[in-house]
Amino acid sequence: MRNFKNKSSVVLLLALTTLTACHSETEKPLTQTPAVKDTTTSAQWFKQGKQRAQNAAPAANTQAAKNLILIVGDGMGITTHTAARIYAGQQQELLGEEYTLSFETLPYSALIKTYNTDQQTPDSAGTMSALITGEKTRAGVLSVNHTAKRGDCQSSTDQHLKTLFDLAESQNKATGIVTTARVTHATPAALYAHSPERGWESDNKLSAEAKQNGCLDIAQQLINHQQGEQRLEVIFGGGQRHFLPASEPSGKRTDQQNLTTQWQSLPDHYLISSKQQLRDADLTHGHWLGLFANSHLPYVDQRDEQTPGLLDMTQAALTRLQQNPDGYVLMIESGRIDHGHHAGSGYQALRETQELDQTVAWLLKQIDLDNTLLIVTADHSHTLTLAGYPTRGNPMLGVVFSNNDQGRPEEKPYRLPDGGYYTSMNYRNGPGAVEWQALPQSAPSKRPSVDPQQALQPGYLQQALVPLESETHGGEDVALYAAGPSAHLFGGTMEQHWVYHVMRHALLAEESKP
Repeated sequence: MRNFKNKSSVVLLLALTTLTACHSETEKPLTQTPAVKDTTTSAQWFKQGKQRAQNAAPAANTQAAKNLILIVGDGMGITTHTAARIYAGQQQELLGEEYTLSFETLPYSALIKTYNTDQQTPDSAGTMSALITGEKTRAGVLSVNHTAKRGDCQSSTDQHLKTLFDLAESQNKATGIVTTARVTHATPAALYAHSPERGWESDNKLSAEAKQNGCLDIAQQLINHQQGEQRLEVIFGGGQRHFLPASEPSGKRTDQQNLTTQWQSLPDHYLISSKQQLRDADLTHGHWLGLFANSHLPYVDQRDEQTPGLLDMTQAALTRLQQNPDGYVLMIESGRIDHGHHAGSGYQALRETQELDQTVAWLLKQIDLDNTLLIVTADHSHTLTLAGYPTRGNPMLGVVFSNNDQGRPEEKPYRLPDGGYYTSMNYRNGPGAVEWQALPQSAPSKRPSVDPQQALQPGYLQQALVPLESETHGGEDVALYAAGPSAHLFGGTMEQHWVYHVMRHALLAEESKP
């Protein structure tokens, strides 16, 4: 474990000793009945609050950040935080509400606005571009400014924005990307590619206009990026299909280029594709491309033994990046939180968030917050809601049990006036939308009841109101948590592109002093 020198680090370490000791990948069996009862006394509640109020505010760290870690929970809105906190706590045989996610212990926080320049409810390309370039831009575009039209190659010419990695490389820092999505997907791609269309992951999706005007697909841009002076040390995730020719069973490329071969032909560049290869890699040097799935990595509970998880990839990436004496900048994305929500599966979204929680808990034991700025945030939210009046400790995935008139849990699930059961966790729209049963004109339509056992199953889709093939993003603010150099600059409600400028200030703190 690294030495913790300043006061805020000591407070954080004490919190982590208590709150993350139980973080585990072992998941307890699904059950509808709360495992424990709350035995906290009134005096204990009061003492907890008093102790928190008496803790001195952490001293501001105004030193330059040698290292920077930006962690993005894709689609990890505040409701997802709350639901994941309760869910993860219940896996530790707690009631759940009193649990704390690892990143919620960080001393500084803010609310972040997420709109794109052309959309009230944003997409990941525009939001990630704002986070890592310092400028807001359109939905669907990657690190080009808002004057470029989506899908229009010519309009994006000479509109490229410099990124966080450009800044890092100018300081001779190592750079790395870890994601559970495809490495060519919007969030990771914004760091090394410039494109007016996030969908141009391989050349088979390029428009005729794009080809005519010289735009390159995102996978090709990654290879080209490695041929310049600025080169990634690490990029781990999925998306192998966009690097292989269509002549191969899993390939997508119509230009018949094998970009994995091109990567390996570059000096000191290495390709790996399994968890064992990741473990065996000599990460003391070189540039590493890990493509561990044809598309996105499988969900947490669907991976085989040869597919690394977010923590495995983060551990390997940190090993490589820490070899650089000038420091590093690492972006970690838990990309499949977003996909779980789009599928209408609260279970998958919460399991992915739980994996992120465990990864941050590990990271906080490895890094020195005196010289490392750590930021955990989301690019946007989703339409997940928590509602109704479930009793304390109601299983996060279960149907609602309410309290009686004396405030004690009922023995049976609560029935709504329509006669059916319901879950507190639902979506505004998506594939879980229910078909209402038409009743005589004198009676309202009837909602299908939720089966208490089905609701607990991993494949269950929470009920939604508006039927859509894919659940949508939400437009509300997201949370940001931070610790380390310049973290005190986060607070209140901030524009999303301001996050970049705090990171820039942290990395350039010494240069900006009079």
